[in-house]
Amino acid sequence: MSQQQIIKDELSKWFFEVYFNHWVEVASGVRKEGPDFILKYWGTPMYACAPPRLRAWLTTDADVVKFLEMNHIPLKEQGYTHTVIPDRKIIVYNEHGGAIEVIWSRRRADDSEIERAAVHFEVARLDREWKVVGVQVKLTREDTLDKAWAE
Repeated sequence: MSQQQIIKDELSKWFFEVYFNHWVEVASGVRKEGPDFILKYWGTPMYACAPPRLRAWLTTDADVVKFLEMNHIPLKEQGYTHTVIPDRKIIVYNEHGGAIEVIWSRRRADDSEIERAAVHFEVARLDREWKVVGVQVKLTREDTLDKAWAE
């Protein structure tokens, strides 16, 4: 197995099995944790662009936590329970950097969709741990990343 494939598998496990599940469990209320859990996965500083809500450098841990809350609060108010992932992609730049792209279909218990977004995460290995260091969000109705980015 190539070094690139090893890193890709590591990123996939970290992002989709650890981070994603933790995020969903907190957002859906399954896990009773405060929003500061996100600091385990998101770095500071972090650039976040999620129009029309935010386009800024998050330079403190408090800014990063506030960004998470900005995402969680409206989902919780609309009965969020889970996320379906219609498409995903992992790009390995090198042993310390990569990108993960996904389409999040955020849903209620009856499987009705609250929101669908194409999201690009820049990730970096910092102190032997992966962290999100940048995020770009685009609301979409598409099922594939290629179509979502081409809109």
